[in-house]
Amino acid sequence: MTDTRRHLLAMDDVGADDIERILETAAGFEDVVERDVKKVPTLRGRTVVNLFYESSTRTSASFELAAKRLSADVVSVKAAGSSVDKGESLKDTISTLNAYRPNIIVIRHPQIGAAQLTARWSDAHVVNAGDGKHQHPTQCLLDLYTIRKRLGRLDGVKVAIVGDVLHSRVARSNIAGFQLMGLDVTLVGPPALIPPGIAEATGVRIAEDPAAIGDADVVYVLRMQHERMEPGQNHVPSLREYASVWGVTARRLRPGQVVMHPGPMNRGVEIAPDVADSSASLIGEQVEAGLVVRMAVLYDLMTRPGVGGVIDLHERTAERGAA
Repeated sequence: MTDTRRHLLAMDDVGADDIERILETAAGFEDVVERDVKKVPTLRGRTVVNLFYESSTRTSASFELAAKRLSADVVSVKAAGSSVDKGESLKDTISTLNAYRPNIIVIRHPQIGAAQLTARWSDAHVVNAGDGKHQHPTQCLLDLYTIRKRLGRLDGVKVAIVGDVLHSRVARSNIAGFQLMGLDVTLVGPPALIPPGIAEATGVRIAEDPAAIGDADVVYVLRMQHERMEPGQNHVPSLREYASVWGVTARRLRPGQVVMHPGPMNRGVEIAPDVADSSASLIGEQVEAGLVVRMAVLYDLMTRPGVGGVIDLHERTAERGAA
């Protein structure tokens, strides 16, 4: 039997038509979040489980609020304070949650592939809210939404992704999604923080000169991902030197450029406070977009039939047999 459940696990599994549909749906939800009564009954009676093994503010809050705006029942589970603290495995946690018959599981986990395993072990639709340094697809979708809303287009927009690309799941998702939608991507940063072979694998450009951000329409700033670095690794001499050479400051920007950051920010390291708070900053708009885009993702997974499209269709029976 072919299982027709659909998942959002990685931007590599998504087509341009899927992205366009989700962005248009998100735009439709703008009216909902502006109402006095900010709810629609679309997912009434459905259950969404948010399972977060890593700390999160923006992603966790926006997924929970998105589900509630759609009138779903929401269960939010944090690893801290749960049976995970007692040594329970991911598989056993998913098995326990699956017994409650959730319709959607949103998972964030420090290990690459956790979302794929959740899709294998669960009967629910699964959304990857970040797995290690692998992927964070809804961040890419909300970034695309934010860019198009501000600039009025996606095709041909020049983006400089600046900073710790090596450890960033946001960068990996954005490279795939941005290129699919016709954006021109350049990676800017210290050689030690640029993945070897990424230019050959993806077709992006690499720039080791910080001045390269001057050619971009969008300067997309990444923080140093210390939690994903191996102990003892020193990719840059010091944060002070990194900020001096690679930090995005007002003097490195030209008029007309916009600046983005997925958060959380390290002010004064990868981005100057006056840049983060300037009129060029789209950081607040990114947070706002996160709500309507995640509403659109939950809506799309639950309301479109599981035929056609390319949001990671699988035959679960075969996968379970292989497991």
